[in-house]
Amino acid sequence: MRYVKINIILGDHQEKPLDFLGSTLRGAFGIALKKVVCINPKYECLDCFALKNCLYYDFFEQKNKPHTYRFSKPLKEDNFNFSLYLFEEACEKLPYVLSTLVKMVTELGLGVQRQKFTIENILCNDLQVYKNGAFDFSSVIPRTFESDESASNITLHLSTPLRMKHDNKLLNTKPNLELILTSIMNRLNEIKDLPQIRLPYKPSYRETHSSIVFTDLTRYSNRQHTKMQLGGIKGHISYEELDERSYILLKLGEILGVGKQTVFGLGEIKIEKS
Repeated sequence: MRYVKINIILGDHQEKPLDFLGSTLRGAFGIALKKVVCINPKYECLDCFALKNCLYYDFFEQKNKPHTYRFSKPLKEDNFNFSLYLFEEACEKLPYVLSTLVKMVTELGLGVQRQKFTIENILCNDLQVYKNGAFDFSSVIPRTFESDESASNITLHLSTPLRMKHDNKLLNTKPNLELILTSIMNRLNEIKDLPQIRLPYKPSYRETHSSIVFTDLTRYSNRQHTKMQLGGIKGHISYEELDERSYILLKLGEILGVGKQTVFGLGEIKIEKS
């Protein structure tokens, strides 16, 4: 899987960020993206002549298509800095995405007060691409996920609420590892336009400790004109004697996210070697 990770570091701000900024970021991104790429005089997607080549339609309006991007932003930070991942073919749209992000934070603004920011730095895969108001991303090459390391004793941190369904119900207790691994594998299959499948092997591991809580979040949907709940589970789970294949899948999950609504930054996981 190919990916590009964009890090946006912003200047000073007056307004306090919301505890959960992911929904705000995606909403502002959609407004800015349409302003950057839309060439339809009617400014409407319905019956537009350019749908097949429109990044806004691809990212926000096309039905039954997986999101090939996701925001990453920890909860309850005192800054507006954030990251955005692009996956597979979305990597080729990097120039449009970068232009959109600049318009979003410097012209349109974020938060209730539409606060505008100066940009201190933009990194793509750890390379600086923005300086003195100009881009240079000529050296940016999408990374290909690979893991040449392994660890049998780890702690899995659920950094932002993880939303998963089990038996057609939203999970509010500790998930088993198989459920998490299956979610990661099928997220990858979804992005690669492959069918959803069961985990093709039996993981080997021993769970030693866990601390899990259900955390509720609320976002306002401008499209549906209503508040929506985005609660999920947070905490950590420790494993020993973990097999290498499962470790690699979990490392992939650090990039892709796990479960539902990862586009908002939910389902963020981190692997800590014990």
